[in-house]
Amino acid sequence: MRLFVVVLCFIMFNSCKEEYKRSINVTKVNIEPIFVDSTLSVRAIDFNDEYLYYGSSDHIGKRGLNKEFKINLSELNVNSNKNHFKHILNYEEKPLHFRAIKEVEGNLFIISIANPARLYKIYRKSDKPKLVYEEVNEKVFYDSMDFWNDQEGIAIGDPTDNCMSIIITRDGGETWTKLSCEDLPKAKEGEAAFAASDTNIAIIGDHTWVATGGKASRILYSSDKGKTWKVFETPITQGKETTGIYSLDFYDEQNGFAIGGDYTKPNDTLNNKIRTSDGGETWQVVANGKGPGYRSCVQFIPNSNAKELVATGFKGIDYSNDGGDSWRHLSDEGFYTIRFLNDSVAYAAGKGRVSKLTFR
Repeated sequence: MRLFVVVLCFIMFNSCKEEYKRSINVTKVNIEPIFVDSTLSVRAIDFNDEYLYYGSSDHIGKRGLNKEFKINLSELNVNSNKNHFKHILNYEEKPLHFRAIKEVEGNLFIISIANPARLYKIYRKSDKPKLVYEEVNEKVFYDSMDFWNDQEGIAIGDPTDNCMSIIITRDGGETWTKLSCEDLPKAKEGEAAFAASDTNIAIIGDHTWVATGGKASRILYSSDKGKTWKVFETPITQGKETTGIYSLDFYDEQNGFAIGGDYTKPNDTLNNKIRTSDGGETWQVVANGKGPGYRSCVQFIPNSNAKELVATGFKGIDYSNDGGDSWRHLSDEGFYTIRFLNDSVAYAAGKGRVSKLTFR
């Protein structure tokens, strides 16, 4: 009889046991450092089931993760210890600076900012980068990268001519082709983009949105994976080199959100948050004069019906549960960029650290 009771209790305990589920409305965030390094300045991260990848001011890195999202032994290499792989890529004996990174089916793509722009592919189960694209130009500066699928991807950068720089691959990243300005909207004077969080590009299916910023801040849009393009105006603050959209995200083909402002005036909350419900054709200012000021990254929380958003920047972390109409300040701890694993857990990176964030 005692054995039966023990077994019954065990079955009842396990059948009732559930994984952690956050509250309907987030009220706080738990921040757990994954690793801390005062030399880090991380504006680009990506991850899969095994690793978290990041691009820093003088190297790229890979951190092993297990299913509990703790440090684990990873495939290690030169410039590494038992938990952390670092790879320094030099050009003329100076380390390249990476602000855009993407993991695709175990392969890693990274592109450096400034002249020369160098895009590398690091193959699955390998640590030897292959140079797959190089662009030499005094004006070159690539800001962000993303993929539609395992064969087709895009990277965007500041104008070197009279249009935004856009390069595209159709063969799994083996080769990249820069689009002609004849096939792109003409850039306005002072229009460029910000390499603040690797979130200038949003992709849903075949649809692609690219955010520009600076003296002009607009949305470039393609419905066919970068084959044709049109441009939409936005009401976000603009007119100076430091103003405009710093980050955008789309929840589905219709609902998108963009954030930015002026990083030299981080407490200014006027005209720095905009929302669309028609696929980016028109945008409306929301939470004007309230909520977060300048932020470098915004992301929809998964499975939130386009209602829940998290914005990060060097001034802290903010949350909205009504599509950006109102905001709750969750933390003063600053991060440049954030990516969600699910509706409760995200990874964030910034100056000197990469952390795991749990929203409650």
